[in-house]
Amino acid sequence: MTGIGVVTVAPIGGFAGWLWVDASRGNGGHLSFSAPLRIPPLLAPAPGSGRTTKQFRLNLQEGVSELIPGRRTPTWGANGSYLGPTIRVNRGDRVHMHVTNRLRQTTTLHWHGMHLPAQMDGGPHQLIAPGRTWSPQWTIEQPATTLWYHPHLHSLTAEHVYRGIAGLFLIDDGDTRLPHTYGVDDVPLIIQDKNFNDDGTLSTEGIKFGGINVTGLLGDRILINGTYDPFFRVTTTLARFRLLNGSNARVYDIGFADGRNFQLVGTDGGLLPAPLALKRLMLSPGERAEIVVAFKPGEKVVLRSFAPDLQSNFLFEQLAGGGDEMDLLRFVAAPQLRPSPPLPSALATVPPIRPAANAPVTRMVMGDFTFNDKTMDMKRVDHVATASSVGVWEVKNDQDIPHNFHMHGVTFQVLDLDRRTPPPHMRGNKDTVIVPPGSTVRLGVSYLRYSDPIRPYMFHCHILAHEDSGMMGQFLTVSPADRVRVPKSLPHNHG
Repeated sequence: MTGIGVVTVAPIGGFAGWLWVDASRGNGGHLSFSAPLRIPPLLAPAPGSGRTTKQFRLNLQEGVSELIPGRRTPTWGANGSYLGPTIRVNRGDRVHMHVTNRLRQTTTLHWHGMHLPAQMDGGPHQLIAPGRTWSPQWTIEQPATTLWYHPHLHSLTAEHVYRGIAGLFLIDDGDTRLPHTYGVDDVPLIIQDKNFNDDGTLSTEGIKFGGINVTGLLGDRILINGTYDPFFRVTTTLARFRLLNGSNARVYDIGFADGRNFQLVGTDGGLLPAPLALKRLMLSPGERAEIVVAFKPGEKVVLRSFAPDLQSNFLFEQLAGGGDEMDLLRFVAAPQLRPSPPLPSALATVPPIRPAANAPVTRMVMGDFTFNDKTMDMKRVDHVATASSVGVWEVKNDQDIPHNFHMHGVTFQVLDLDRRTPPPHMRGNKDTVIVPPGSTVRLGVSYLRYSDPIRPYMFHCHILAHEDSGMMGQFLTVSPADRVRVPKSLPHNHG
């Protein structure tokens, strides 16, 4: 690895010991689980919506929230002071979004994981100036899944997400065999870590990469749906939890304090073919997972993030949060539970993404917050793909710190990790994947049908300080006819 030279001398003497102790932010034993878990409201379609054509309005705004009891914290949110409502639609719906920016800063709003034209994607090219409204529209053309939305302003994504704008975007396809009553047995869990100043304001110290900061901000307070110290009252024998790692940088290794199994039923891109029994599940920033958990009447159990194995060296492991064990929330089962239908043994048909033997291979090396030694340039095209085709992306982490990799405008499947078959939990449809230090992941990438010779999709590390430091690129998907229209340089803002 090159770069971050100041860190390479840190293991000398007492300085290394100080760093080791100072970097640990575990909260084990410090929570009382006294706050009822907040459930983000479902956003009702706006007037004028029909059965299959739905309009939604989001106002991005500033506010004040009581995230820590007794403290008033200036925050951002959508249709409220913190986070945003959950949007729920059906496959086949025509969606019209109206996003009004009532902040004092320009921002964007990206539909993470959504299959839609690049012009509607909400990446760094689709700017929303203060007081303006952006109105993208598209048709929902993907299977049931858990997606999310968040700002994506170039070089300021970390701060805008950290201040609170984020929400879930759920797609249904008519299959109701899994628990599906929102907020009862189908429950969102947006996991975030924060640091607070003494006056209750959010501390943004370390939100940018630099010095001994190898990931950006790692917080010592965990919020679930904006709730600190939460519990959730379970009322059914089975409950489905939609997990989102909405943190800027922290990697979670999620499991239960009593070591029980849970069933993984879905990943970033949709349901799995069948439930997968697990005890632990690692989620890097931006990743989602759907799990189903069985409960007994009257029991209490803590959902926890165990210290993740980031596969880094001794020092960077600690600086990146590898030594942190975090309690997340407590589940409290009612004395009597309503029986749930049994979990189906088969969930969804997930066709394998099989690139042809001669499929084009795109190679990306993660360097010092670069891809192939280049930082993000809004006018540069890093790759041109054929719409509706399948390709291979080979992504290598050439550093000693953890990264992950997210692509807009595609579905991908992990073909192999260091030339080995990926573990079962990584074999479904995905859009974000962790890339451990020194590792190489090969992805089978299915490009969308939309052709646009000037409006790109992004690829980037979803550790937001890395993204903001330039660890991002862009690609076009074009039809054969449109390929001749690809310019040498892209316009900066062409929403």
